[in-house]
Amino acid sequence: MDELVLRAQKFINVTYGGVSGIYEVEENGRTSWDVMYALTRCLQHELGITGLSNNFGPGTLGALQVKYPKLNASTVPSANFCRIIQSGLYCKGYDGGEIDGKYNDRVSAAVRKLKADMGVAATYPGDDITPKLFKGLLNMDPYVVVNDGSSQIQEIQRWLNGRYADRRDFFIIPCDGHHSRSVQKALMLAIQYELDMEDGVANGVFGPGTRAGLKEHTVAVGTKGTWALLFNAALVLNKRDVSLGRSFTAAHSEAVEEFQLFAHLPATGRGDYQTWASLLVSTGDPTRKGTACDCVTEITNARAKTLVSKGYKYVGRYLSNVPGSDLDKVIKPGELKRIATNGLRSFPIYQTYGGAASYFNYSQGASDAYSALEWARHHGFKAGARIYFAVDFDAVDHQVTSNIIPHFRGIQSVMSENGPEYDIGIYGPRNVCSRVAGEGLSTASFVSDMSTGFSGNLGYTLPIDWAFDQISTIKVGSGEGKIEIDNNIASGRDIGEKSFDPKPAASGLDVKFDMSRRNALLSDVRKYLESQGIPEKGGSLLEGVVQPNSTGDAFSVIMKYDSLITNVARKLKIRKALLICPLLWEIRKFTNMDDLADDGVVTYHTKGDWDPTDEWIKRDSSTGLGQIFAARPAIPARNLAVRRGYIVASILDPDNDSHVWRIWQKLYKDDSFNIATAAHVLIWGAHDVGIPRPNLDYSEENTRLTLKRYRGFKEEAEIDSQIQIGLYQVFEKHFTPLRST
Repeated sequence: MDELVLRAQKFINVTYGGVSGIYEVEENGRTSWDVMYALTRCLQHELGITGLSNNFGPGTLGALQVKYPKLNASTVPSANFCRIIQSGLYCKGYDGGEIDGKYNDRVSAAVRKLKADMGVAATYPGDDITPKLFKGLLNMDPYVVVNDGSSQIQEIQRWLNGRYADRRDFFIIPCDGHHSRSVQKALMLAIQYELDMEDGVANGVFGPGTRAGLKEHTVAVGTKGTWALLFNAALVLNKRDVSLGRSFTAAHSEAVEEFQLFAHLPATGRGDYQTWASLLVSTGDPTRKGTACDCVTEITNARAKTLVSKGYKYVGRYLSNVPGSDLDKVIKPGELKRIATNGLRSFPIYQTYGGAASYFNYSQGASDAYSALEWARHHGFKAGARIYFAVDFDAVDHQVTSNIIPHFRGIQSVMSENGPEYDIGIYGPRNVCSRVAGEGLSTASFVSDMSTGFSGNLGYTLPIDWAFDQISTIKVGSGEGKIEIDNNIASGRDIGEKSFDPKPAASGLDVKFDMSRRNALLSDVRKYLESQGIPEKGGSLLEGVVQPNSTGDAFSVIMKYDSLITNVARKLKIRKALLICPLLWEIRKFTNMDDLADDGVVTYHTKGDWDPTDEWIKRDSSTGLGQIFAARPAIPARNLAVRRGYIVASILDPDNDSHVWRIWQKLYKDDSFNIATAAHVLIWGAHDVGIPRPNLDYSEENTRLTLKRYRGFKEEAEIDSQIQIGLYQVFEKHFTPLRST
């Protein structure tokens, strides 16, 4: 905690607490956007602006320019106005002079230091605070290298600020040593200014004027001056190991040739237009002709011939349609054979919704993997194919951390055991692709570079593992051969597939539940369980035992995992109602004693604290959604699944503590793993009691016996199975009609 930041927070709350539109900030001594927004609103209030906002926009900047174009000890209008400046300085890590309302020598020195760090000391000499400087003060941009930033990039940032800060639409950028969206735009503005574009015309967008201008500014060995520096800066920002300087040398030419080879540009070693374009914007030159494409349209013979005639070799097609969408983009029967017959190769793309961060999480990734595997095998993609899982929205970095990476962990977990013959690819913006690859969760990237405005593309370099680079949407051909495609550059990392072995779709499999029928199903489940003496909540007769989950709670968990449960059941060709019954039962019957047992297992395996007389500290417990013991039945059930080819995994020993601990942790922490294991336990249980394997036409009695074995051998297992078979029938009543729609 910083005491002076805390003092700034107290100043905001005490001085402006009664002002409408200025909200109280948390007094925690930590700089944040909330504090900077509050200071911006305080400034707006002092300027007489009535519509207060977090945005330090044109209105705030214009008011400062009119009233106080240069703030210093002589011109600062009030003590509180000065305190806003002092508070901003402290929040930025500079000496604000005690927040006493005096623009003293300490404040003056801090302002001079701030300008030097920004690179604008020559542009704005002295200790005056100009409007743009004030805007740079009241944000979270650092002006010193942070988080292992590059001193070379900081040099670029300061040079850009110093040379262009007095231009109307150029605002001071961070000097933290990291490439970013704002740095990319600043570099583009700099190029436009050097092309003699006037204020109001220069906008930081890679438009026709910029493209035309760059075609006249090829950089080659011997080029000196600002254009050489700008090109060298673009190389540095694209992680090329070159010196900055104002000269383009043989060493720069060699680095350019390496970049051109990497980006699949003509290897000239010169800073020509296409190279400028690839350094500055994610599409590069969007008129480049690719050799790969993807499309939502069926490839007919006529369309295939068009693509071949235009030089295309690889076609990306979608494994499935998006549920609830009218867009029919799925691969059609016979289409892949037709593609191959015409000399093209195909690569598969899996995308359901995927258009917002809320879609992505671990269990959804696991569910998507099951579905993608089913579809890939149905269409006939053989071992070695790479499935590209789509992230089709502008995921910012924190969403990559919180949503996308867990999602791909779920994909990898399922693929490693259920589809190891396929590779995992990713479709998405540059940052998303690079970060997922960096976690070892993908083997190649299909980059959505056509989305030039995505924050995940701006300021990020082309992923090192790129296979396809999507740069434009075009129409090719005519008549029956006319088709709209996304034009992609191919790196050669993935050459697609040319041989397919399609499998007929299995009939009678369960489908995802129609959530419009959710309330009706829940009502029937409640009525049935209550008729069997299981109330909506509670019901335990044991003293001190608490059952925190109601029937509604347990049902909500099941519905949350409906997609995953459905896909597990489809994969194993069992009824999803058979899997749902023990899961719902165990979630509903969960007690505080189960938590205590789980804690004992953690203690046993992590602390070595075990006493045979202690009933709670043991090597194993029933855990997770399905309340499954690791040693028995999980390990024997998984071993059977391995032997029968349902999964690819190691055979484990239920008497080996390290094996038990490995599986127990996954059962405890990974709901997707627990659900899949519950299905394997059901299949193993039938094997254990000598009845046929569960299937889509399983008899009622075999279903009951399988449910009974899941619960064990005690008398309560028999009683529970009699109740659960009725619960199974309730679910089947609602699931059966959906299978025929």
